[in-house]
Amino acid sequence: MKKLVLLALALSLLVGVAFAETMVPTDNRTPVYLSEPGMRMPATRTVPEFTFTVNPTSILTSYYDYMIGSYNGIPLRVIPDEQGGGYFLTYHGKRQPTATRRVFYSYIDASGAVINNNEITETQNNEGYPTLAVDPVSGKPMYAWHCNADADAAFEVQFASDAFLAGIAGLFNDLQVAVNGPVNMTSIHGTTTDNEFIWPTAQIGPSPVQGKRRIYLAGRNSVTHNAGPSENLYIAYADFNGDDIEMGTPLVWNYTSIPEMNDWNNDQEEWRRPFHAITTDNAGNIYYAGYHFAVDADDNSIEEPDMDVFMCDNYGQGTWTRVSAFSNIPTWNPPGQPGGTGYFVDANELPYPNDALSWNIANSSHLNAVVDSEGKIHVPAIWAYSTNEGTYYPAFQFMKEFIFDPTARNFSVKDIYPQKDPTDTFNQTFTPWDLEAPWGEAEYQTIEGEQYLATVTGWPFPHWDETAHTDAMMFHYNNVKISEGTPQGMMVAVWQDAWRARQFNYNSDTDYAQWANVPEINIAVTPDNGRTWSEPIVLNNIETPQMANIKPMWVYPADMVKYVGMQGENKVGKIGLMMYNDYTWGSNSITPPYHPTNDGGQVMFAELQIVFPVGQPINSDDVTVTPTTSLLNQNYPNPFNPETTISFNIPAATNGSLNVYNVKGQLVKTLVNGPLAFGSHSFVWNGTDNNGSAVSSGVYYYRLTAGNHNETKKMVLVK
Repeated sequence: MKKLVLLALALSLLVGVAFAETMVPTDNRTPVYLSEPGMRMPATRTVPEFTFTVNPTSILTSYYDYMIGSYNGIPLRVIPDEQGGGYFLTYHGKRQPTATRRVFYSYIDASGAVINNNEITETQNNEGYPTLAVDPVSGKPMYAWHCNADADAAFEVQFASDAFLAGIAGLFNDLQVAVNGPVNMTSIHGTTTDNEFIWPTAQIGPSPVQGKRRIYLAGRNSVTHNAGPSENLYIAYADFNGDDIEMGTPLVWNYTSIPEMNDWNNDQEEWRRPFHAITTDNAGNIYYAGYHFAVDADDNSIEEPDMDVFMCDNYGQGTWTRVSAFSNIPTWNPPGQPGGTGYFVDANELPYPNDALSWNIANSSHLNAVVDSEGKIHVPAIWAYSTNEGTYYPAFQFMKEFIFDPTARNFSVKDIYPQKDPTDTFNQTFTPWDLEAPWGEAEYQTIEGEQYLATVTGWPFPHWDETAHTDAMMFHYNNVKISEGTPQGMMVAVWQDAWRARQFNYNSDTDYAQWANVPEINIAVTPDNGRTWSEPIVLNNIETPQMANIKPMWVYPADMVKYVGMQGENKVGKIGLMMYNDYTWGSNSITPPYHPTNDGGQVMFAELQIVFPVGQPINSDDVTVTPTTSLLNQNYPNPFNPETTISFNIPAATNGSLNVYNVKGQLVKTLVNGPLAFGSHSFVWNGTDNNGSAVSSGVYYYRLTAGNHNETKKMVLVK
């Protein structure tokens, strides 16, 4: 526990002083840097046709140059055509270098003209990380952000709605405090009284009240009671209709939280850090989807399913349940030279065996989650080539998404970019040294008569320098976003890339000298809810005339594609973009700054019209990777007294065991040891050891071993 205590002390200083309301960077994986002679992924498909329907337009010169909108949501929202069309957007910024950071709103009409742009409040208060939702019926926008809105030191989530009458925006109703900090939270580990739920995300879904909708404001805890950040969720929700907003009727707020995440935040023995986002469907369900990592008291990674979907039915008033699966996708270690040994080696220079390597989610703290037109959950993220020793290779990071089917309760993983060849039946996912048949054989390049491994490398970040902000660039700067599914199945995924800039600045490749200060925007599109992802559209200030002199950072797509019509067999849609044109590349606003001068940049809006590729039929076979799933269920009840039931599923007959251990790792009870048949199994533990003696109250662990599968979960005995 000593390492975690030291880490907690260090992080508490960072939270209190250096990072203010900025998320604290942590990860459970260590990067391993190699020489990066890899090539850029060659285009394998036709890039979708596109035109700018609104050229990049400056909205405000702002001197706050970091993550201008919501961390885990979309701050650019489409206004229904029935209410005039166009967009609302929100961001935080500073009008002058020494000004207070404020929250702004903008109204952009259907022609792309900026009609309004101003601060939402009149108070010079430090406001940040705003979120926005637009009522799908009335078209009225609702905003939330965090700030200190009262006399105590804790932050609140403040809320404002806009009556938006006759196309006139900015008719704000009286401000409300939706979440009043500090908040008391109770878990199995006790009650805490200092919780601050900030970084809000707004989402609108149906309401159980006739004629109304329900808005959810999801805040995450900036205060941890653990060895490191563990941002549990707190949701304020309220019912409304257009008349309520138009008349300025104060909303009545109710609250819910996820008990299991509250336990994570106050767990003194294990540390789990979540990176999740809220979304809703049309049936009254809310979802909190993303991934997490887990570390034990000895600072060792806990191998457990890391992709999560927390689900709550009955419009947020039901019971929360979690479904999880492993993100790891098996892969292999290519020979460094033909006929040689594996290229990737451990600290002793020994090649990793294939079963020690996989693709895992990494560096995706600012993802979002959406629902498609079939009711499935989509979460975009970066997958990194990783080892079983807690390390990964930053040069091998690529864009994928996981898709969760709430009906079947299963996960799949889909390549967004790059994609493996459809004829490749050997690899489960894109493999950067195996681009052509025969599959399963690495490819090589000849340099000065010697053959070396030929690979594609990736850098899905808006800056080339991983050392920025004390080696935290990949944590702070990742910003992967996906739009909701339209009724036509149209979606976009947006991320940034600085691969060409890295070739010059990091690898000293003078062929890329002109790219030294060029971040790029990638936009992949799907016409069929993610079955078919396109080759990405790439926007930059060298190859895209409309982007001249723009260094785009913090790029957000609109929440939804605007369906335009058909061009032959192709669907056509428009997507809005919000971005920040960073005058000097890299953030000055977060500590430590990347450059010394706060010279600011521009908040900008643009819109593209895109011809989507022809997709797959809705009922066609969908080629995806099925990740390893969890076999072991959480015991019930938990906490328990005097007994609890432990259940698990076995996918194929095997030998296995189910054991109970105390917090020291000592065996307490063996519940089963021997053959396990296919199917469901359950065992009752009555709180006794192998001698039949009753054990004391406390935390215990139960571990399932089934063939090559090992899985551990925690339970609490309370007497």
